[in-house]
Amino acid sequence: MTRLFGSVRARATLGASLVVALALVAAGAAVLLSLRTNLTGQADGRADSAAREVASQLATGRAYDDLDLPDGEDAPVQVVDEDGRLVAASEDLERISGTGTDAVKPGAAAAKQSGGEDGGEEGDEDGDGTESAESSDAADPAERGEIDGDAEYTGGSATVDGESADYRFAAVEVSTEDKGDLTVYAGGSLTDEQSAVSTALTSMLIGFPLLLGVVAGVTWLVTRRALRPVAAITAEMSAITASEDLARRVPEPDTHDEIARLARTTNETLTALQTSVERQRRFVADASHELRSPIASLRTQLEVGAAHPELLDVDGAVEDTVRLQGLAADLLLLARLDAGEKPGEARVDLAAFVREELSQRTRDRVDVHTDLTSVEVAGSRGQLARVLGNLLNNAQRHAVSRVTVTTRADGAWAVLEVSDDGSGVPPGERERIFERFVRLDDARTRDEGGAGLGLAIARDVAARHGGTLGVREAPSGGALFELRLPAPQSSAD
Repeated sequence: MTRLFGSVRARATLGASLVVALALVAAGAAVLLSLRTNLTGQADGRADSAAREVASQLATGRAYDDLDLPDGEDAPVQVVDEDGRLVAASEDLERISGTGTDAVKPGAAAAKQSGGEDGGEEGDEDGDGTESAESSDAADPAERGEIDGDAEYTGGSATVDGESADYRFAAVEVSTEDKGDLTVYAGGSLTDEQSAVSTALTSMLIGFPLLLGVVAGVTWLVTRRALRPVAAITAEMSAITASEDLARRVPEPDTHDEIARLARTTNETLTALQTSVERQRRFVADASHELRSPIASLRTQLEVGAAHPELLDVDGAVEDTVRLQGLAADLLLLARLDAGEKPGEARVDLAAFVREELSQRTRDRVDVHTDLTSVEVAGSRGQLARVLGNLLNNAQRHAVSRVTVTTRADGAWAVLEVSDDGSGVPPGERERIFERFVRLDDARTRDEGGAGLGLAIARDVAARHGGTLGVREAPSGGALFELRLPAPQSSAD
């Protein structure tokens, strides 16, 4: 179960099904409530109409026995006097609830009142053969009773001729002169409402699960189709991991969605990783090659010296040792830079810094001229010293008679330039010289040149300090290396 719901497709299907289920339940409840309210309102209308029809008959003075009551199954009716006694009711009414009284047969008082009225009429007829004035007056519209305009509604049930059903009862009050205040209760059947609600509920109980099944199935198929490229990417990444072949790439779908962007980003990452690994491999191979020469030379000299002390070349051994020491220092610095060593935030005045570094150089082949303007940078003094030293060493190897160091400010940048009057760098090689272990002068011997790490180290240090290092042609025709570093913001800024 945990593995199943660990799938994006399963979670998406479950989430879509839950959302649709909640929407269906809410919509179904609203439909049922609206249907029930509408049909209940219709039942209230039927009950009110029946009650007012009976109330109109009572208002005209009609006797209880002469009331024209609607059919009991359609609208059971009760007439209750002000004392709460039933005085008239629908025929075949066997049981009732939800009205003013649960009586279903009129009491003796109603029978007596009906009989008294009949006797009076009979006496009048025996006396003079005409109707009494009271009976005539009761039928006069000017003496009609008053019917209350508002009705009260209640729910209840009734049994008529053995059939039980639920009803909505309307209670309408009517005031008469001869009978006093009466209340007419008439019911509107809820059978249609219950049938309609039951049918709608049954349809929902059958249809909603089917609809949920369709939604879940469609979501499952759609997500499977949408996530199919992810499965291909996963399989290819697993194959790349197993084979360690970084030249392989994951398939990129022909869509413009997030998965396509993921595939492209993954391939870009693989490209960068392949470049980094290949660069590391070349670095290790070149470093091994560069280390092998001074070590082999030093070993040979020591072995010859051990066998023939008079033949020991001490100066050569010292030179190879110094060269080996410098190469090891360069390799360690490159390793620290590749590991992301932070340059620090120390403030360095470039003019004073250049003067101090030049004062410590006593073995330069040509003179170094300066044109220095005081400008500050933030960073590692040791790393900046390595950059200046590497640029000066490179200029000394190629200069004819002059090397110039310049410092100046250029807007938000501090600029340090080292130029020589040598042969310069061909335009097509001006980026390649910053690669590790690259030496353009293949004819010179290793003893005369470096290992090809100086300029690579200088550019890496510049990048770590947020700056740049480039080369262009100097006014004297040689090479001009320009180091640009961001000037630190003052506290006032």
